[in-house]
Amino acid sequence: MKDNEMNIEIKFDEKVAEGVFANFANITHSPEEFIVDFLFVNPVPPAGFGKLMSRIIMTPGHMKRLCTAMQENIARYEERFGEIRNVGPGSPDSSSVQ
Repeated sequence: MKDNEMNIEIKFDEKVAEGVFANFANITHSPEEFIVDFLFVNPVPPAGFGKLMSRIIMTPGHMKRLCTAMQENIARYEERFGEIRNVGPGSPDSSSVQ
């Protein structure tokens, strides 16, 4: 272990470890924090039904580090599995991917 590394023991309950599914995210911010809401929005009728699944609040510094880590992980994923297609509403495939 390097001098600047530390071991952190992570404790969690089983319900949190199961995770939650989200197909939509909303991000807002103030000068002091970013708020990331993860939601499940029903893609089939009755459309418009949504539920907040998780809210994460973090400092701007943590948000920037998270974005960097996500970009690095997406690059590694695409190197291994191929490009992730960015399908959105109105695309020919949007009925099957949210």
